[in-house]
Amino acid sequence: MNYRFDDDGNVLPPIPKTILEINNYIKELVEEEALLQDVFAVGEISNFKNHYATGHFYLTLKDADSEIKAVMFRSYARKIKFDPQDGMKVIVHGRIGVYHQAGTYQIYIDSMHPDGVGDLHIAYEQLKEKLSKEGLFDNEHKKSIPKFPKSIGIITSSTGAAIRDIIKVATSRYPCAKLVLFPSLVQGNDAPNELIKGVEYFNIVNNVDVIIIGRGGGSIEDLWAFNNEMLARSIYASKIPVVSAVGHEIDYTICDFVADARAATPSHAAEMVTPDIKEINNKLQEFNKRALNAILDNIQSYKAIVEDLANSKSLSKPMSMLDIPNLKLTNISEKLLSVFQGCFNKKRESFIDVNSKLSALNPMAVISRGYGAVFDKDNKIIKSVDNVSVGDEIAIKVSNGEINAVVSKVKRRRKNAKKGS
Repeated sequence: MNYRFDDDGNVLPPIPKTILEINNYIKELVEEEALLQDVFAVGEISNFKNHYATGHFYLTLKDADSEIKAVMFRSYARKIKFDPQDGMKVIVHGRIGVYHQAGTYQIYIDSMHPDGVGDLHIAYEQLKEKLSKEGLFDNEHKKSIPKFPKSIGIITSSTGAAIRDIIKVATSRYPCAKLVLFPSLVQGNDAPNELIKGVEYFNIVNNVDVIIIGRGGGSIEDLWAFNNEMLARSIYASKIPVVSAVGHEIDYTICDFVADARAATPSHAAEMVTPDIKEINNKLQEFNKRALNAILDNIQSYKAIVEDLANSKSLSKPMSMLDIPNLKLTNISEKLLSVFQGCFNKKRESFIDVNSKLSALNPMAVISRGYGAVFDKDNKIIKSVDNVSVGDEIAIKVSNGEINAVVSKVKRRRKNAKKGS
């Protein structure tokens, strides 16, 4: 400590330091210590805060016995591949510094990695969980792959093994399909944007029936472009079915989950989107054979029917077919004639009886026996002398004619006279 003395040699009280001076002094001591400027620390994250306005991370690192505040500025935070979360155990690198305004010290982090698990794996699992919760992997959103595509879009490197495998398999299986390549980077920071452009291109031009997107196998770093969130959303939004063919059979990327179908390899993708022309030809031959057999069977059936008809009496002896109907018709005719004759006789007898009765009542019949009937000028029969007067013209009808006369005298019968006198 530096002491001050007066002119008499007496010790003067020290000049007090400001808080800022003290904190700055401590800051200089800490930041001059080389061991504190290159620090690796392992701990559990708590109180994590992503300051979205600035992009800085603020957190506390702790273990079972102690804790220390930490900050990771935007320029470093943007480089990590995963989202830090409370409870996550991480290994950080940085320097110890003093925030002199608050009088606190903290770790200024320049790199962060999950403890025991790679940061790419953590980022992969986090994005997978996020998109799964949003429903991007649900089967109900997946489109069916066309069975007979006229045109196939391919998004991959123009120089990689993947495009050669796809062309080889597709042209051998289904040579009539058109292959359209959108060349793209499949690795590196610029790859996701190019892959997205490929998906958007085919959807805008709409000149293919199905899209294959992928590349050959590699490490998680090599395949990382296919774990991009924006690429996943682009595939999900595609109106054209997308088949993901990234890496080998054991490799799974986010694209595999969001695509409409996942192929184990690029060659497998080519098999999935193309029918086998040999199988089609075999099936066509089988169908032709079955159709021909069916036609021949029908011909034989109809031939048998024609032969049966040709041998039947209806064609060989057509008149014999009329024997039984003629016999039935004769029987029916005889029955009708018998019934008609019976009805006729009955009606004839009834007619004779009625005619006899009518003849008995016919006045002409009486006249024919020597009697006559007297009619007035209006041709009405005169039944009484009261119906005529002297001078009336009358007509007397007899059996063989009519006598016209004039009444000269009317004589009435006495009431007490006997009939017939």
